[in-house]
Amino acid sequence: MRGWAVRERAVREWAVREWALWQQPPRVVAYCLACGLAVVSLALFWFPLTPSRADLIRLAVLAGLGILQAELGRHVERARRRLSGSPHITMSSVWTFAGVLVMPIGLVVVLTAVLYLHLGLRSWYRLHRVPPFRTLNNACCVILSSCGAASTLDLAGVPTMSAATTMGTHGAIAVLAVMAVQFGLNAVLILPARAKIGRTPRAWFGGWFDNVLDLATLCLGALNALALAISPVLVVAVFPPVLLLHRTVLVSQLEAEARRDHKTGVYSIAGWQAHAERVEARANRLNANFGLLMIDLDHFKRVNDTYGHLAGDAVLKAIADAIVRNVRGHEDAVGRFGGEEFVVVLPNATGDGIAIVAERIRTAVHELTVEIPVGGGTEIVAGFSVSVGSARYPSAGATVRALLDAADIALYQAKQAGRNRVVAAAARA
Repeated sequence: MRGWAVRERAVREWAVREWALWQQPPRVVAYCLACGLAVVSLALFWFPLTPSRADLIRLAVLAGLGILQAELGRHVERARRRLSGSPHITMSSVWTFAGVLVMPIGLVVVLTAVLYLHLGLRSWYRLHRVPPFRTLNNACCVILSSCGAASTLDLAGVPTMSAATTMGTHGAIAVLAVMAVQFGLNAVLILPARAKIGRTPRAWFGGWFDNVLDLATLCLGALNALALAISPVLVVAVFPPVLLLHRTVLVSQLEAEARRDHKTGVYSIAGWQAHAERVEARANRLNANFGLLMIDLDHFKRVNDTYGHLAGDAVLKAIADAIVRNVRGHEDAVGRFGGEEFVVVLPNATGDGIAIVAERIRTAVHELTVEIPVGGGTEIVAGFSVSVGSARYPSAGATVRALLDAADIALYQAKQAGRNRVVAAAARA
């Protein structure tokens, strides 16, 4: 019976009418369908009617190694998917980009389809964060970026990697140009498929680590193509570095996850402290200023006592999100200090700048409405307020610890003065 239930759920998840795609904004639906149509059209136009035996061998080698690598790293990939946000960089470019450099683009379409189908069924199946339309759209974007890269190779007058190895500097520059095109298109094509794109370059394209990882997989793909151009047996030499890179990326994601507070998504106190100490060291080195805020949610106990702890967690998450939305950018670090207290470090902030951010946070929280679970339904709760203590480096303290103490005293003064207000710490005598 259990086997039938699993199969029935699988059919339901992959049924077109049940796709989560139809719940997305119309812009996303239109873009995903346009990508799929473009891929089908390009595949029909570019697919070789009579692929050569050598090309079919290369396809088999790349597909086989890509599937083997995905199988050996399947548990790593699942763990990465559970931890990741967006964007999520896979290892598939190691094989697909190699295909761009050594095979007709029609076979690259086949290779990408095989690798992503395998990833979807073996690594991402049952992960609720990965609906089938996402897997299909990601594959379509990879295929479209591969088409752009292959066109660049043609425009450069370099038919394949084998030809590039005989063309000296021109061939090397052409391969690097193709890599740059693939890298850029990978980043740009996926953006319109997101329901929420964000407002900063980091939100659009990810952090430096995401981009370096994408570039590293393309570099390994180029080495794969070079090995195939010399001797297909040499491709095996690329295999251990790919597996090691995959596991290293997971370790990095686990370290990043350990620095986060699981209830609110902001930094844990340990992660925030490490970030704040780096800000302090940079301010010391450059003789710069920075600010620190300590924020406490007023009368939070009433929420827990009235609605329960699950509702309290929902309120804390909403407050944390409001604080993050109202700081200046990704360099301003928000952390959960403990209970209903949050801390914010503001690099390169003047006294006026600190006051503006603090007041913006206070106002945003006061205007906040939160949908909380109550019984079998939900209820909208509003009327929250926070008291904020601020401190500026170096006038209020010469270390992060000293600034925390100063901001804590200012926070106490805000509470004593009636709550729902900002108080700045006095300068040291």
